[in-house]
Amino acid sequence: MADVVDICARLVRFDTTNRGHGDAEGEREAAEFVAEVLSDAGIEPKILESAPRRANVLARVPGTDASLPPLLVQGHLDVVPADAGDWSVPPFSGEIRDGCLWGRGAVDMKDFCAMVLSLVSEGLRPRRDLVLAFVADEEDRGEWGAHWLATEHGEFFAGCAAAISESGGYTYHVPAADGRMVRLYPIGTAERGTAHLRLTAHGRAGHGSRRNDENAVVRLVGALQRIAGHRWPVHLTPTVEAFLVRTGEALGVDIDLSDVDATLARLGPAASLAENTVRDSSTPTMLDAGYKVNVIPSVARAQVDVRTLPGTEEALLAQIDALLGPGLEREFVAHQQPVQAPVDSPWFSAMAAALRAEDPEAVVVPYCMGGGTDAKAFSPLGIDCYGFAPLWLPEGFPYRAMAHGVDERVPVEGLEFGKRVLGHLLTTC
Repeated sequence: MADVVDICARLVRFDTTNRGHGDAEGEREAAEFVAEVLSDAGIEPKILESAPRRANVLARVPGTDASLPPLLVQGHLDVVPADAGDWSVPPFSGEIRDGCLWGRGAVDMKDFCAMVLSLVSEGLRPRRDLVLAFVADEEDRGEWGAHWLATEHGEFFAGCAAAISESGGYTYHVPAADGRMVRLYPIGTAERGTAHLRLTAHGRAGHGSRRNDENAVVRLVGALQRIAGHRWPVHLTPTVEAFLVRTGEALGVDIDLSDVDATLARLGPAASLAENTVRDSSTPTMLDAGYKVNVIPSVARAQVDVRTLPGTEEALLAQIDALLGPGLEREFVAHQQPVQAPVDSPWFSAMAAALRAEDPEAVVVPYCMGGGTDAKAFSPLGIDCYGFAPLWLPEGFPYRAMAHGVDERVPVEGLEFGKRVLGHLLTTC
């Protein structure tokens, strides 16, 4: 069972939909399949349930050099919901069409899981021990998956020096200043932190037909307008600065770090890899107030998706408090620190070399993820976490619209390329 396309298709056919708030399905069946593949390859897996049917798989693949610290290779088995009525194919069919494998999870992130399983099935002999983790619940808060494992089974990851997982190592075609098409391969070396906030506005209840200067809804809406309209200052982290400089050099455009917005404009499509990570962000996303149109409620609530860069959270929260105004309070709904791994490290160099082994013209650059992954669970264990799930993509392929999108699919050729790159990395690093 070594064929990466077949394994990926079989993983996609497990409906592992995670609706959040503990409502998930299929993770146990997918975990049992993963364990079966590993067992058939002579690897002894462990299936650990954090709650009934919330299954995680752990395993260890011995390396040829026991003196080297292990590498954690982690991926999630759950997926976000898919409305079949919106899709061109059934979202859990694993169908091959037009040179692609279609289905929910094809790029987020059962493709990477399939590459790892395929390599192990073929008898992969890595240079160092590999600690494998196929986890539940990444598409919600990770509390039944990576965060539970890191808290309750942290000893399994002891000694791991670095980790690889989703959101990096894929082809990104960008036109250069001289008309050439440059193939960028961004590797995730950082993630913004998560500071999801619940805002509560208090006021005086009353009749909707009467003047009320203590209307909780009005107070809340005013605060949200101020927060959404606030322009956060530029804050360049080592990862983002390195991305701007190295990408600018590759594209032959001038880079002015004192005017980041102008620099982003000159980068063309490549700017999308950095534009959301040169600043913090605060985006209102949820509202909850009232129960009847003619009643002014005494309480109104909202949630705001706040993302923070390293070293900015204290100042950001102080500014949020200033923007709230009277009668409002805030609390954390989710709170996770940013992730940073060294940009110039042997790990990054090894990943770049693995990509260039398959694509000699690859331009490998670090980048910061605007959202988050399960790296937030493993980074506090002292593990340098990188986004490296290699994938070849043809020019024009809408990769960034695939994750969580309709008609999610992965090129078959891309899967095979990614497996070769991953195999090169794991046998040489």
